[in-house]
Amino acid sequence: MQEANIMSPESPEQEVILIIDDSPTNLVLLSEVLQESGFTVWIARDGETAISKVTEELPDLILLDVLMPGLDGFEICQRLKSNPVTNEVPVIFMTALSDPVDKVKGMNLGAVDYITKPFRQEEVLARVKIHLKIRKLTKSLAKQNQLLKQEIQERIAAEASLQKLTEELEKRVEERTSELTQAMYDLQKAQVQLVQKEKMSTLGQLVAGVAHEINNPINFIAANLNHAEQYIQDLLAHLKVYQRKFPIPGTEIENHAEEIDLDFLLEDLPSLVTSMQTGTERINQISVSLRIFSRSDTTAKVAVNIHEGIDSTLMILKHRIKANENRPAIEIQKEYGELPLIECYAGQLNQVFMNLLSNAIDAFDEYSQAYSYAELEQNPNRIIISTEVNAKEQQILIRIHDNGPGILPEAENHLFEPLFTTKPLGKGTGLGLSISHQIVVEKHGGQLTCNSVPGKGVEFVIALPLP
Repeated sequence: MQEANIMSPESPEQEVILIIDDSPTNLVLLSEVLQESGFTVWIARDGETAISKVTEELPDLILLDVLMPGLDGFEICQRLKSNPVTNEVPVIFMTALSDPVDKVKGMNLGAVDYITKPFRQEEVLARVKIHLKIRKLTKSLAKQNQLLKQEIQERIAAEASLQKLTEELEKRVEERTSELTQAMYDLQKAQVQLVQKEKMSTLGQLVAGVAHEINNPINFIAANLNHAEQYIQDLLAHLKVYQRKFPIPGTEIENHAEEIDLDFLLEDLPSLVTSMQTGTERINQISVSLRIFSRSDTTAKVAVNIHEGIDSTLMILKHRIKANENRPAIEIQKEYGELPLIECYAGQLNQVFMNLLSNAIDAFDEYSQAYSYAELEQNPNRIIISTEVNAKEQQILIRIHDNGPGILPEAENHLFEPLFTTKPLGKGTGLGLSISHQIVVEKHGGQLTCNSVPGKGVEFVIALPLP
């Protein structure tokens, strides 16, 4: 491994990877992995050195760290993509940032992918190889297209009677372009699946960990509160025996009783313990909901109660459903039918419920800004969740309907496309509905459809096959 400004490829056949990272540890690790796989490696520890080297001699691919002193990864990428000499070199971001907004920002600047730190060697090699293959395909197709177009022009100029041949050549161009379009679509689809898998894994581990950490201390508190209540009742009873046996306790005891407001204490202490018990029961319900929501089911389907998954999702979203300074509480209306247990990837299906309900709440929050609090109380925001068995189609149907502003027809046709969003810049990634569609359709063999009437609301329908 050598500095970028002094190393050249060993042979024309070797592909060159430029690593831009200010961490020596990362440079050593990535260089060893790539060199062992037969790649020539250049390195640069800062943006200016990297840009200078790339301008002189082009690598085949760039691995670019996002967080660096001086020029950060976003600015380096922007400068490379604005230069016609370097704008076709694929850039893969390396980042520890987990916010999808930051990753989408990198894609918008022209990066083709990202690798999440800490690195996994297999993932690094897989992503580097697929993007090198895509670049070769793109360059090959572009060259073929250029040659075909040139041949068409020459034949038209030489002889007008070759119109039939011209049409055949144009058809070949279209076929090549279609192949490239399909390759890019497959790559985009793979990227969305990677984001969804990473998001579900991280969310599931986080929620399950929180539920586990809550469960132990709350069980301890709940168990001891039962004993504490009995002890307090015994002490209060004992105190009343003293009061009966010694009706004139003396000045010191009477003053102390007045100082601590003994009568109020005797009245309020049992209520205080009851409130604490109610609070522990509430926390226990939240813990149960978190465990249900974060089920680890990535390897096999399990038979679950769909209603439990919906209820756990509503429990987690309760803080967003309740009233705030801009609007009254959102009404949740459940119309549950009798459903059998369904074999599914429960954690992923819960993520679909989370995405659809969160989108409805987001729409209400934005829609409510145009109305007064009193007007919203007269026409409250409402989400209706209904379930039923469609015996004829051998499906269960889950409908999530809101009475919000609805979706415009031109947007409705693109709802399930990756990175498409109707929300303002910075408010959404455009991945939620795309991921939800993949989970329902590809993972469960079901259907996810949207019915919207602008001004009257949106209804999403999830259809899952019966076993």
